[in-house]
Amino acid sequence: MRNHVWRPFIVAAAAVVILLVVRAWYVPEDFGVHGRNFTYGFHRLSDIDFWAGFKVKYRTREYCRECHEENVASILDSPHGAIQCENCHGPAIDHPDDDTSLAITGSRLLCLRCHAFLPYPQSNRSDVIPPVVSDDHNPGENCIVCHNPHNPDPEEM
Repeated sequence: MRNHVWRPFIVAAAAVVILLVVRAWYVPEDFGVHGRNFTYGFHRLSDIDFWAGFKVKYRTREYCRECHEENVASILDSPHGAIQCENCHGPAIDHPDDDTSLAITGSRLLCLRCHAFLPYPQSNRSDVIPPVVSDDHNPGENCIVCHNPHNPDPEEM
């Protein structure tokens, strides 16, 4: 064969060798598949102790129920019943130990994270979540002025 055939092959082979050398230098020795399958198997063995000691940030609705029974009961009977408290109030990692409340900001953007109108017909989100066209529905006003997030009236939404 002539040189014009071998040159691209040599360049490609050199690129593969460089990639393997860089990978061997960059990827830690203890990184790999450490499980039965590839789905959850890729991790560093040295990180197991770190993650075992990592403080959980989110708690369940049952944690909130201990002190806020009326709010939890109200939200369970509402269209927001499937939403965990911390989706709106934030993580309860140290609550109430740090003496701070998890009050929401009341910002319009908080509600629009789920209720913003998406003009994509294939999303089907508006079949489940009532959409709000932000520019048409009380622009500039916070949603909690008219709507109770713990028990929103589906007739008003």
